[in-house]
Amino acid sequence: MVVAGIFIFAHSMAISSCLCHPLVLPLKDKPIGTWGNVGVDQRLTSAPRSMNAETFGRQITGVGTDLQSEWSFLGGSRVIIRPQVTKFIRHQKGFHIHASWLSGPQLVSTVFTLGTAGVLPFYTLMVFAPKAELTKKSMESSIPYVVLGVLYAYLLYLSWTPDTLRLMFASKYWLPELPGIAKMFSSEITLASAWIHLLAVDLFAARHVFQDGLQNQIETRHSVSLCLLFCPIGILTHVITKALTKSS
Repeated sequence: MVVAGIFIFAHSMAISSCLCHPLVLPLKDKPIGTWGNVGVDQRLTSAPRSMNAETFGRQITGVGTDLQSEWSFLGGSRVIIRPQVTKFIRHQKGFHIHASWLSGPQLVSTVFTLGTAGVLPFYTLMVFAPKAELTKKSMESSIPYVVLGVLYAYLLYLSWTPDTLRLMFASKYWLPELPGIAKMFSSEITLASAWIHLLAVDLFAARHVFQDGLQNQIETRHSVSLCLLFCPIGILTHVITKALTKSS
């Protein structure tokens, strides 16, 4: 009788365990079943196990829940839902304005090229069409000097350092010295600014030679051509030409 009672008790416990633990199906985005425990029905809906997404600069990792089942003689079967900790990794995606190109070597080279090419049409007019009305009106305009002045001021601003004045006036008498000037012009930006400076001064001198030649009926084509690259020599040749023309 004792053995038969133990067998019946074990058999009933096995049947109770099977009823309290239903078949576990793969989790999907829909209800997976119901569990009854002490007259309370609980419907569970599964969530995605994990998800990695990035929305508005925030990366979301580890979204989901963990389902665990526990059983005891006193409490029966129960389901424990432990939500996974969601981690928000914030990415700062600010819009940074990169202004390094404003002072880069490429811009300096561009300003150098534009300044050189900008003065060539004026020399071309003075040499090949000195008596044309377009040439006279062009040489009376101050626009090229304004443009060159702006370019020079910009390059001077980029090349300026706290040691610029010290290098320019290195002697005890506040006079420039050759080693200081050579060190100052070791910078590419400083060389570009000096070139724009020379273009402006040379064009101004060439215009003076050209207008003086028109007033005194003197040939100025050779002098204007020399003023483009050898301004002092161009001024000198104009003075010699003017003296020879008057003497004849």
